[in-house]
Amino acid sequence: MQHVTQRRKRVTQAEVARLAGVSQAMVSLVLNDSDGVRVAPETRKRVEEALRQTGYTVDIMGRRLRGKSNRILGVFTYEAVFPSGTADFYGPFLGGIEEESEAQGFDLLLFTSPGRRQGRRKVYEKGSNRLGIADGCILLGRHTDRDELDRLVDERFPFVFIGRRESSAGPVSYVGGDYAAATAALHERLWSLGHRRVALVGYREESESTADRRDGYLRACRRHRKTPLALTDVDPSAVFERLRADRVTAALVETTEMAVALHALAMNSGLRVPEDLSIGVLGDTDPTQTSSWPLRATPEIDWTTFRIPRREMGSRAVRILVGMLRGDIEPGRRSQVLLPCELVDGSTVAEAPRTTAR
Repeated sequence: MQHVTQRRKRVTQAEVARLAGVSQAMVSLVLNDSDGVRVAPETRKRVEEALRQTGYTVDIMGRRLRGKSNRILGVFTYEAVFPSGTADFYGPFLGGIEEESEAQGFDLLLFTSPGRRQGRRKVYEKGSNRLGIADGCILLGRHTDRDELDRLVDERFPFVFIGRRESSAGPVSYVGGDYAAATAALHERLWSLGHRRVALVGYREESESTADRRDGYLRACRRHRKTPLALTDVDPSAVFERLRADRVTAALVETTEMAVALHALAMNSGLRVPEDLSIGVLGDTDPTQTSSWPLRATPEIDWTTFRIPRREMGSRAVRILVGMLRGDIEPGRRSQVLLPCELVDGSTVAEAPRTTAR
């Protein structure tokens, strides 16, 4: 005996109307919750019951084309968020987004592959903005496509980026961490411990977050009238040799990956961390960066760092986006927020060696 699986036919508004004993126009009024039109509670109840019985689903693209809200917020990430190596990085962001979206009465739609070019996810596919099926979107990711960002701003599509972003097309709405202030604060912590040769070890690739950390470091150097030493070499061995040559007693390192490598090199060369070399980590590592350095062989290290308020950044981004959708917030200063980062004292920073503190 053959079993034939038939695809279920999509329920129409006309079928819902017949079951509820009302006109199709009345079903549309209930679905769209039209402003200025009052529907009797008894009628609304019959329509809603018919919707439940038939399993009617809304044509979300049709609603968007008619200018209606689907009460759906999109989440787009330029990098994968589910592999275990990135779970700890993106998890708090997504947790804050989910919690606040539920509180605001919005569903979430995760965009995983709107399009790809050279291995990177893309917002636009064949010239079309795939995010448009959502009312607005939260964007995350270090590797931003600048052309796409400019186009989103030009189109006035409602979005909020997690992380400070700039566009030549106009103001970008964002929620980020105040990395400049946090970096300056960590430098001050080192200064108070007697460190006078403090280096910055950052990314070679330029981004707003890297620029903010560098600005905070340079601000601290100017305050204390010290010559900056900013290193961007990707080879940990080369960076370590430069630190030794310049008699550096403390390093502010942008990624945990580089910090782990420098820690291992110092220990292998007979230097103690933090007694001979203090290492402060400027937040968390970039989850998309790969390395041949054997990180798994390195024991857990209690880093002196600053904590990025990821969960709060996610929830604040949703509040700003919902405010934009309601017309309460326009892209500009009110939609650009930097949240403070909390300094965390670990075991990798100590007083400067007495022979070099000056």
